[in-house]
Amino acid sequence: MRVSICEDHALLREGLVRLLEAHECEVLSASEDAAGFLASLEQGLPDVCVLDVRLPPGFSDEGVRAALEARKRHPGLPIVILSQYVERQFASELLRDGEGGLGYLLKDRVADPREFVAALRRVAAGGMALDPEAVSQLLGGSEQGRLAELSPREREVLALMAEGRSNSGIAGRLVISDRAVEKHVSNIFWKLDLPATREDHRRVLAVLAWTEAA
Repeated sequence: MRVSICEDHALLREGLVRLLEAHECEVLSASEDAAGFLASLEQGLPDVCVLDVRLPPGFSDEGVRAALEARKRHPGLPIVILSQYVERQFASELLRDGEGGLGYLLKDRVADPREFVAALRRVAAGGMALDPEAVSQLLGGSEQGRLAELSPREREVLALMAEGRSNSGIAGRLVISDRAVEKHVSNIFWKLDLPATREDHRRVLAVLAWTEAA
């Protein structure tokens, strides 16, 4: 798996490089700012990009802006955003961007290298990886609109969908049948009034619904 990194903190940037190389990943570039990251993509596209939310010079949302610009130039480019805290609007903006693998992970997740690399591989393959802590915080405040109509089990299923789990993965986690998960997912789509379109896209829209309502 080829990875491009954008992280302004030198020690963390170097740590990510070493972590990824230790797990048989090839680091194509390791940039300290958005401009360097975007320029690196012109030299070759990675399988997944890892960006900090806050980058120089403003340390606000430069990482998200760089991610959106990268996907504008290279549609569907898999992106994983790293953040120190749960920042709902950033996750929501990226999810709204449409096609391609997407991830939003708290920096603490890097402390578990295997889990972190597994999340990157899932995003590189076109899936989602939202941090369980972020999911927990976001769902904890989601009581508005149609989301209030979801049953407790449906909310559990939606949270696991947000982590990027497949129906079979959700079934294993909740110790229920695949068919039961399919029913819960169908109910979520129906209650959130999501159109009958490509399955992966509806899963993203479902996650987007609760990030915007939280």
